[in-house]
Amino acid sequence: MSKLLYVVAHPHDEKASYSVAVGNEFLNAYKAANPQDEVVVLDLYRLDIPQIDNDVFSGWGKLAQGSAFDALTDAEQKKVARLGELVDQFVGFDRYVFVTPMWNLSFPPVLKAYIDAVSVAGKTFKYTAEGPVGLLTGDRKVLHVQAAGGFYSQGAGAEMEMGDRYLRTITAFYGIQNYELLRVEGMAYVPEKAAEIKAEAIERAKKLATTF
Repeated sequence: MSKLLYVVAHPHDEKASYSVAVGNEFLNAYKAANPQDEVVVLDLYRLDIPQIDNDVFSGWGKLAQGSAFDALTDAEQKKVARLGELVDQFVGFDRYVFVTPMWNLSFPPVLKAYIDAVSVAGKTFKYTAEGPVGLLTGDRKVLHVQAAGGFYSQGAGAEMEMGDRYLRTITAFYGIQNYELLRVEGMAYVPEKAAEIKAEAIERAKKLATTF
């Protein structure tokens, strides 16, 4: 049995978002094909994700120096504990789906906040004499469902795209080598084909769900 963490980084629902609409079709097909699997959905816009701020650094520093957790301030305790919950949840899965729009050549900042929360030495990676090594090895997989109004799969656009590139790089940093991108693109550039582009992406999503 696999455990799938489905992470949505979009403020809109499937009626207004191409990525959410395609992602939902993938999720429904995945559940149908893998009824025994555990699936958890995280809507990052409705999730408590502490910023890594002065309270967090102060709390981490006190703990590293040997202070007891209850010696931290209330703010330090709350934020440090919550960050710990997020990373502990993340490492407990072996399938990850990220659903994002492309904003300003990348993804919404709420996803970066989440990635920062789960990028923790000793949890998702470790430091060695030869450099950092990912700890999320084995049969783990990542799928990124990304929607963009323009075309970024090739040509000049491909050089500018940084959202998928970053997500692919950071998950490989964690040790996850099996990564797929389900791209939905061009709807604003060729609006007369938007419905066709969406339909084709949904079909690809449903097919991918049976083997993911």
